[in-house]
Amino acid sequence: MRRVNGRLAGAAAVAAMAGCGMAMAQASAGSGPAAEVQRSYAALKGNVLKAADKMPADAYQFKPTPDVRTFARVVNHITEAQMHSCGAANKTAASEQGKMPAETADKAAIVEALKASFAECDKAFGALTDANLTEMVEAGPAKRSRVGLMWGTVSHDNEQYATLALYLRLKGLVPPSSEK
Repeated sequence: MRRVNGRLAGAAAVAAMAGCGMAMAQASAGSGPAAEVQRSYAALKGNVLKAADKMPADAYQFKPTPDVRTFARVVNHITEAQMHSCGAANKTAASEQGKMPAETADKAAIVEALKASFAECDKAFGALTDANLTEMVEAGPAKRSRVGLMWGTVSHDNEQYATLALYLRLKGLVPPSSEK
């Protein structure tokens, strides 16, 4: 590589090409507020599913101290919250959302329920548009804007993913968001 004005010309070219690639990826993925929420959800979904998969089955009952939730309970909590919020966005009746596995259920049952909750959320986030962001949705006893409900889901799941990541680290595993 040669120097131009005291800088490496090759590095500048690589940085410019990377920037163009990122801009093209963002443009092709859509733009606007709804697309922002959808991108955040998609990235988070991948991390949560990978974390659930990465924890060995025999460690699903792990909890760092006696007074905190098990790994299985945190995963079930994500499932329950997603069924509630995304079910509300989709107007899916609670009776249609399936039964939650017990905290003591095996890994396969817990992950299956988690995947079902993501399928419910895939529909809710997929239906989100810039035009319907402010639509009010019945969410339990209250009404929430569609965007508030969806961003709330992302925010909640990010918080719970942090717990899953911590539990993985305590078991000597690298969380999906930190993998290289």
